[in-house]
Amino acid sequence: MSKLTDVPKRILIGRALRSDKLGETLLPKRIALPVFASDPLSSVAYAPGEVLLVLSVAGVSAYHFSPWIAVAVVVLMFTVVASYRQNVHAYPSGGGDYEVANTNLGPKAGLTVASALLVDYVLTVAVSISSGVENLGSAIPFVVEHKTFCAIAMIVLLTVMNLRGVKESGKLFAIPTYIFVVGVFAMILWGAFRGLVMGDAMKAPTADYTIHAEQGGLAGFALVFLLLRAFSSGCAALTGVEAISNGVPAFRKPKSKNAATTLALMGGLAVTMFCGIIVLAMTTGVKMAEKPATDLLHNGQPVGAGYTQNPVISQVAAAVFGDGTAPFVILAAATALVLFLAANTAYNGFPLLGSILAQDRYLPRQLHTRGDRLAFSNGIVLLAGAAVILVYIYGADSTRLIQLYIVGVFVSFTLSQIGMVRHWNRHLTTENDPAKRRRMHRSRAINAFGATFTGLVLVVVLLTKFSHGAWVALLGMVIFYVTMTAIRKHYDRVADEIAAADSPDDEVARPSRVHSIVLVSKVHKPTLRALNYAKLMRSDSLEAVSVDVDQAETKALREEWERRGIEVPLKVLASPYREITRPFIEYVKSLRKESPRDAVSVFIPEYVVGHWYEHLLHNQSALRLKGRLLFTPGVMVTSVPWQLDSSEAAKVRARKRAEWNAPGSVRRGPVAAPKKEKAATKK
Repeated sequence: MSKLTDVPKRILIGRALRSDKLGETLLPKRIALPVFASDPLSSVAYAPGEVLLVLSVAGVSAYHFSPWIAVAVVVLMFTVVASYRQNVHAYPSGGGDYEVANTNLGPKAGLTVASALLVDYVLTVAVSISSGVENLGSAIPFVVEHKTFCAIAMIVLLTVMNLRGVKESGKLFAIPTYIFVVGVFAMILWGAFRGLVMGDAMKAPTADYTIHAEQGGLAGFALVFLLLRAFSSGCAALTGVEAISNGVPAFRKPKSKNAATTLALMGGLAVTMFCGIIVLAMTTGVKMAEKPATDLLHNGQPVGAGYTQNPVISQVAAAVFGDGTAPFVILAAATALVLFLAANTAYNGFPLLGSILAQDRYLPRQLHTRGDRLAFSNGIVLLAGAAVILVYIYGADSTRLIQLYIVGVFVSFTLSQIGMVRHWNRHLTTENDPAKRRRMHRSRAINAFGATFTGLVLVVVLLTKFSHGAWVALLGMVIFYVTMTAIRKHYDRVADEIAAADSPDDEVARPSRVHSIVLVSKVHKPTLRALNYAKLMRSDSLEAVSVDVDQAETKALREEWERRGIEVPLKVLASPYREITRPFIEYVKSLRKESPRDAVSVFIPEYVVGHWYEHLLHNQSALRLKGRLLFTPGVMVTSVPWQLDSSEAAKVRARKRAEWNAPGSVRRGPVAAPKKEKAATKK
């Protein structure tokens, strides 16, 4: 079975890497940017559209507020980037927001941040993949008709790519991400040139449409609430910023400096693209509606259910480059692809955070270990599974999924920045160097402003998005928090139970005697081997025990035992209901009850088979018995294997496979050993 699963595994994810190759998987800045920043960079493909969708509730007249909302998002982006640059320098170990909050605000705050980030990473995959499927579906009808299936298939594909390793997947993702960035900048520059220099009147496909305002003439509190809701939707452009601070260990040295530089590059690119698309959308007359079938009007009539509302970036590209032109097609393809790849930010952030949480005993320990390709494989698979469930439940609908978004990331933003303020306060009490104190004061001011701003945004997001689906994200955070707390309590309880006492107690003291039992059913080679092995243990007492489930077989066993003159006494346990496990367990417990300080050693003969289907025919009674004996204190279980011919044949087949040479390998000659190994051999 191991060979059957190993071959496809190697085809999919490649050969296993040695632990000492970990340094070769670290990322340079040019690869780290698309790996960790693909989410915030790609969000410019849907964040402007979310702003216009919300404003459309009040009609086209509300669109003139969009530049001011863009300015607010830009200020927030620069604040968050500047704040996180302090984080990566102060905490380069990769704990990110979780480590900052846990160290400075306590375990409960740290666990709250961790819960928020885990939920946000799952949503990043679900939203990015669903949005990418919708963009691709505008050109390929099959994708729209099977949206959920295509989204799940893309998640599986991304999972396999990430299981191959961070660096290898990063190389695959770098090209489309850079094509997207170059394409958006080319669109912005060409649009500016056409509009400012050539004086062309660029018109989006929906420029002549009008919007039926659901709530016309908004003023006062209603207008303020609408603008705040539009701002909170535009804040989707900030998702994924925290992934760089969580992924510092994946950077090449100097890790903190490279991570901070990547953060600055990401912030500058994302802000420029976001603002450029908003300006071009206003210039070209893009129209978006939350309910396009009824609220989007063409020549005074609703466009109807058959109308497909293209994303803002697609409409702007059609106005600037021309619908169907080569630049338009390239940018559309790159946009769809980069939205798929934006999920890679979560595929790198979630497993790293999961590994740190597992190390702190808040998640299963399996998440802390690296897989064959030195990636945190278990975390990658767990993330994929959670995202698939979410995509299936919501039907890969990005409009519904995006309402769950942003809450988690702003919880982590706010608590992290508050933690950084306390971090600088603590260091200022012990630092006497004036130059260092000035730097600390400046950093504290940045983090304090960041905490205040992101805290206000968190309140806005909760107020404006709670009833639209944000409550689901909060529920997910609560579930993660409770689950991780329960896991930590379990690990702590186990650690307390197995901790070695300073002075030996009854549980670790040497048993006064050992009573050995060999379980027998018939007198055959496996039984005789088990008896001989048990004799070598030199126990204080040794007996063979059989369970009477068939009187004729039990009688034959007694006669064979006496005929062979086996010196070990045979005890037969009555079983009126033809059970094997229960009578044997009760007998072992009775021995323990009579002599609590005695240890009972049980020897069970077992067959070793060579085919998977043979496991269904043997060892079921032994497995059940061992499972029950594990819960009996003071009982040790030893399996005595007997290898059947099929197992020997399987061993020969395995040896032949190991010695098999690929075609041409003899002609090429043996592979030269590395220089270090040669030197070691000579010594």
